[in-house]
Amino acid sequence: MKKIRISVAVASYNGEKYIKEQMDSILKNLSIEDEIVVSDDGSTDRTKEILKEYEAGKIPVKVIDGPGRGIKANINEALLHCRGTYIFLADQDDVWQSRKVDTVMNYLGRDGCRLVCHDAQVMNQDLSEIVMPSFFSYRGSKPGFLNNLLKNRYMGCCMAFERNLLPWVLPIPEEIEMHDQWIGMISDMMGKNSVFIPEKLLLYRRHDNNVSDFSHGTIFQMICRRLVLLRAVSRRRKLWKT
Repeated sequence: MKKIRISVAVASYNGEKYIKEQMDSILKNLSIEDEIVVSDDGSTDRTKEILKEYEAGKIPVKVIDGPGRGIKANINEALLHCRGTYIFLADQDDVWQSRKVDTVMNYLGRDGCRLVCHDAQVMNQDLSEIVMPSFFSYRGSKPGFLNNLLKNRYMGCCMAFERNLLPWVLPIPEEIEMHDQWIGMISDMMGKNSVFIPEKLLLYRRHDNNVSDFSHGTIFQMICRRLVLLRAVSRRRKLWKT
């Protein structure tokens, strides 16, 4: 079996409207040394039909059936099937800039960098209008365990990391709120060097069917979610020592 350089993990569900544009933008960034793994969580529209059209291409595209338990479990399933040395996460409705992979790969592995999170432009649903010129500026994005415990700045569709993080990330706990925050904080807790880079390498599409939301509920709800996250991280950390 040939060695895979990059795996792109995509979670899909009823994404027929935008997924072709997303897949095309990803493929423009990849080579025959790479692969795309799509976990589809039971789409009832043409999503899987569209995805199947990519399986005969030069760059391997593997479409698998998700567990049908929501976004975290679906991402978990995609990651389980990734073979690459480096893992990129992707949503089903955004657009990668043409220089995304090359730019991120310039950072991964340099000076101990094990995880990269890049900036993005937030767009309206047809990509005709910039809603936010910089997600980093909006969120005050910066690395560090405590920084991202208090306010999550990790954004899954803007993240890439080394494969050796997977044994500690998986399985993604069902009780936590966000898979991207979990991955970033596990990396931070392990003492890995996570880097936030200012390049805007993604057009992040906002529309009525987005899974993620920029709102975060009440202060009490946020505190409760952070406590759940800390307990999950603590349990995972104990496994590292066994």
